[in-house]
Amino acid sequence: MLRMLGPQGSRFELFLPPGMRVLSGELAEIDAVLDDPRFFAPFIPFFSRTDGRPSIPIETYLRLMFLKTRHGLGYERLVVQVTDSLSLRRFCRIGLETPVPNESTIRKLTARLGPDLVDELNRLLLTAANERTPLAIDRVRVDTTVVEANIKYPTDSGLLTKAISRIAVQLNRITTGGLAVVFVDRTTQARAFQHSIGAWLRRRSDEAKTEVLAITGLLADLAELSVTEAMKALHGKGRRRRPVRRLLDKLAVLIERTVQVIEQARCRAGGTQPPGATRLVSLHEPDARPISKGQLGKGTQFGFKAQVADNTDGIILDYSVHIGNPSDTGLLRPAIERITTLTGVPGLVTADRGYWDANIETDLTTTGVTTVVIPRTGKASKARATIEQAPEFVTAVKWRTGCEGRISHLKRDCGWRRTHLRRHDGARIWCAHGVFAHNLVKLTRLQR
Repeated sequence: MLRMLGPQGSRFELFLPPGMRVLSGELAEIDAVLDDPRFFAPFIPFFSRTDGRPSIPIETYLRLMFLKTRHGLGYERLVVQVTDSLSLRRFCRIGLETPVPNESTIRKLTARLGPDLVDELNRLLLTAANERTPLAIDRVRVDTTVVEANIKYPTDSGLLTKAISRIAVQLNRITTGGLAVVFVDRTTQARAFQHSIGAWLRRRSDEAKTEVLAITGLLADLAELSVTEAMKALHGKGRRRRPVRRLLDKLAVLIERTVQVIEQARCRAGGTQPPGATRLVSLHEPDARPISKGQLGKGTQFGFKAQVADNTDGIILDYSVHIGNPSDTGLLRPAIERITTLTGVPGLVTADRGYWDANIETDLTTTGVTTVVIPRTGKASKARATIEQAPEFVTAVKWRTGCEGRISHLKRDCGWRRTHLRRHDGARIWCAHGVFAHNLVKLTRLQR
């Protein structure tokens, strides 16, 4: 059952000193912004107004998620911090006699609401801000980054060993659940092979490379044996209670991913690089992909590609999170269209040369953009060199580099360095909450 507001006030608060009954500073300013009732509308479709257990008050949930992102807290730590702080309790509209919502309740509600709801909250925040004071859209800069998934550095041997171990654990649980399964636990053997790879790699010779590929092939053979036994368990006979059916469903997914890991290992052993667009780099995070941005000091990263567009005030006007490494040129046009719909047509749009293609300037100008500042790839003609060396062009390019600082801030203070929610939807939720917290802080500072 939907609850917009929680209990207002508490008789115990009457005994507090007057200075402790009011919020101050940043919390007071953000509290005033979040009081806007339009932020409640996106939650209505997810709850019944009359049936079911009462939900967390929406005003409390919004404030809890802001604190979580703003201070980089986990769900458990968030609950502890709010429980122990009078000011945070007041900010979250939780009375002294009222327990703070359980961390599992907040976590499950976040997953249930999904990424589209947080996207809508961000749109409503910008709409409300634009109504109070029109947002600056005279200049917009765009850049991309990688939001890493919460996984270890993937190797073929590590993924194969992990798959063998997890299949054995899952088959053991199915056996305990009452379904007769004959299998061999090959975890110890697989780990011994994986350990021997490390010993060979330390030799740094051509012979070591050959031996590593041979050991990886042996691990793939072990994984195939485990998959064969797991397939027999899926099609085996016997009574299947609901817990066992759930275990078998998880086993089926694990088998599918293990088969893909085996194919990738065989492909690499044959001297061919598996395609990055479909490469599996984690058994529990199937949407993460290897992405190389060509940055010095940073090799291949594993996660999701994200795009950010901000204005001269540092407000993020648009963001998006994508699986794999799609072309930058295909991301810019939709972003400008969304910004145009939300706040109006930008006067100037600038991005790095990775966004250049033959039609990008024409396409953006057609939408109403006055000036497009994107350095051209390849050798520029004399006419193009004259354009790119003009003072206005150079100034816009220098201002564009500030978007990298914006991304650095998102990674450092808003959780964009690594997403701790799984799958593409989880990464979208994580990044969207980071943008929501960032824009809240920025907008309140601009209003001072």
